[in-house]
Amino acid sequence: MESYEQTMSWDPTTSVLDATTHIVATATENLNSFNLDLRGFEVSAVDVNGAPTEVTRNGQELVVDIGTVVAAGAPLDVAVQYSGVPELVIDPDGAQDGWIPTSKGIVAMSEPQGSPTWFPVNDHPTDKATFSLSMTVPSDLVVVSNGVPEPPVIEGELTTYVWHESHLMAPYLATVAIGPFTMTTTTTASGLPVISAVQRGLEEASAPTMARIPEMIDWLSETLGPYPFDSVGAIVVDAPDVGFAGLETQGRPVLTVVPSDDLMIHELSHQWFGDSVSVASWNEIWLNEGFASYIEALWFAHDGVITADQVYNSNSYPPPEDPFWSKPPGPDTLTDPADLFGAPVYARGAMTLHALRLEVGDDTFFEILRTWVADHADGNVTTVQFIALAEDISGQQLDELFTAWLSTPGRPELD
Repeated sequence: MESYEQTMSWDPTTSVLDATTHIVATATENLNSFNLDLRGFEVSAVDVNGAPTEVTRNGQELVVDIGTVVAAGAPLDVAVQYSGVPELVIDPDGAQDGWIPTSKGIVAMSEPQGSPTWFPVNDHPTDKATFSLSMTVPSDLVVVSNGVPEPPVIEGELTTYVWHESHLMAPYLATVAIGPFTMTTTTTASGLPVISAVQRGLEEASAPTMARIPEMIDWLSETLGPYPFDSVGAIVVDAPDVGFAGLETQGRPVLTVVPSDDLMIHELSHQWFGDSVSVASWNEIWLNEGFASYIEALWFAHDGVITADQVYNSNSYPPPEDPFWSKPPGPDTLTDPADLFGAPVYARGAMTLHALRLEVGDDTFFEILRTWVADHADGNVTTVQFIALAEDISGQQLDELFTAWLSTPGRPELD
């Protein structure tokens, strides 16, 4: 896909979403049909290159019969009109994603399988595109999404909000939040817009951490390389039943509770690890979560709280018999969807990075991180690529280290 342009309206009294999603793509092979992911909804019309087409449903798959052959390399201009009440998805680990009620509105949380609950999409992390959203809601509500906003347009009792994400974005990073928000706009020291939204009633409790976003972004930029997008910020909602505290939606993470500093730095670091540099497949997720978890430890050290060596040392690790060690987070062993966001992915993933840092030294370690995000900006990655880069920069053979930490059940030998 090249772009998604969404024109939507949401009625909070009925929960009905009326929408048209306009998709621009290029055929990668000769096509007489193609599939899009879409959960639920009544689809009223689908046009391809200006012509109406026939569609059928096969579970989550919307099967579009073009009626002719579109040659490889030719453009695909698709418009899907649909309406209905968006679904909530319960993931294998019990967490929620999709179109999620908050205490005063909704928030769309798309990772890992929630995007098709609110728009038709090729729902795979490797199919990145630009996104634009136009959302019309009652004027007592505010709409927040990815990217940079246009000024809202008020027409009587309705207001239309438009947001543009001009950088490539994996579908699972798309979000929209609707509710009574207090909006703030400031800048980092370098002039990057910081656009944030806090659900009314949570402003005072959220203020200390929200105020540190510019400082955090400046520190992350110094540590990892330039911030990869056109704006930053955060969205704070009251949604404690979601099953997780935050999500790294591109440019503007969503926090479902009043944020702490460690939660905020974790989600902001994902703008580099997970958003700009995204996984090629879900079983590579330690490349997102292990990295963001380790950045938390680096932030603690920067903040004078505790060093990374104190966080990640043999005295702090679970004992060898702990079940924690039975499920390594590497792509060859992460096979159960219920384990996708389990503790080993976060903690053992971070331990892997600390082991690498101890092996290659600080200068080489941070060169590896900065090169990783620079080489793969706006792209998708695998563990094999990361190991190859680490070996190339360090000049060391690291298979044994990564096999022990990512692929072998049991607690690795610790110095």
